[in-house]
Amino acid sequence: MAGFNRRKFMKGAAAGGVGTAALAAPAIAQGMPEIKWRQTTSWPKSLDTLHGGAEMVGKRVAELTDGKFQIQTFAAGEIVPGLQVLDAVQNGTVECGHTAMYYYFGKDDSFVFMSALPFGLNPRQHNAWLQQGGGNDLINEFLKSYNVTYFPCGNTNCQMGGWFTKEIKTPEDLKGLKFRMGGFAGKIMQRVGVVPQQIAAGDIYPALEKGTIDGAEWVGPYDDEKLGFVKVAKFYHYPGWWEPSSTPGFIVNTEKYNALPKIYKEVLQSACAEVNSWMPAKYDSVNPQALKRLVGAGAVLKPFPPEVMDTCWKAANDLYKEIGDKNANFKKLLDSHNTFRQDAVLWTSVADFTMDSYMIRYRNAGQL
Repeated sequence: MAGFNRRKFMKGAAAGGVGTAALAAPAIAQGMPEIKWRQTTSWPKSLDTLHGGAEMVGKRVAELTDGKFQIQTFAAGEIVPGLQVLDAVQNGTVECGHTAMYYYFGKDDSFVFMSALPFGLNPRQHNAWLQQGGGNDLINEFLKSYNVTYFPCGNTNCQMGGWFTKEIKTPEDLKGLKFRMGGFAGKIMQRVGVVPQQIAAGDIYPALEKGTIDGAEWVGPYDDEKLGFVKVAKFYHYPGWWEPSSTPGFIVNTEKYNALPKIYKEVLQSACAEVNSWMPAKYDSVNPQALKRLVGAGAVLKPFPPEVMDTCWKAANDLYKEIGDKNANFKKLLDSHNTFRQDAVLWTSVADFTMDSYMIRYRNAGQL
């Protein structure tokens, strides 16, 4: 048997090491095209969770492609106003955007299902409907005529009902109220006497300060604190029944998306899925302390009275019936959503609600 030849072994090992290093280099970076996109958002940079989620998409796409695929993110107003993201993506001004799709209900009421249907699904339920209940497929079927493709990209969780200069005690207090509200839910509020105002984030505070509006909703304690609403409106009502879950959407120009290499499509989807998980976790981690700070700064926490909630519930369902009778797309999405909601609420009432209620009782008793 031939003896061990250390020189030959080391020579082979060195050659093998070079080969291993070559294989270890990011395979995706080898021979892939360099692509640069622009993303516009509906958010000011100060909203580090909403705008930060959009920025994270670009960051993760670049990291996963070794810098070959880059997406530069622009805040609301830097390329187009915050409420024109859909138009900018649709016509190719930018390749992609991060926005709340219910802002565009004026084009078609069906856009509401991409963000939040008032009195609809909670965050987990909405995500389940999109992923497992066929919701996302129905949404992208609807969006074909707009030349955009949609991916869920975050969730604010159940929102607060907003800031009011006067306490809401009865349905009568809603009549004549000038209230900043995003998207479709304004149609419901109109039916109970509210005068809804659709105003972008950066313009809400001055409108409240000047008395142009009597109240405003945005997201929840963390973002509301950043925008300073407690300084100009003390009554902080809850819950935001119009957004029991609110999903920002990442939309991409369909022609641009179809032109991507398959691996880049997968990377983009993975980045959106990561933000879809990160954002609700971030809000759940920062909202409790922000709520405490707001109460310390003078916010008066008040639940909407049951009769106010019931009045709005009836107005919402009457509206859905009327729209569905005229709009086949809306009805298709509503039927799918409501069928899923039936069993989702049943299941939530059995385990989650029972456990949450038990823990809340002990927390309120100071025993947690």
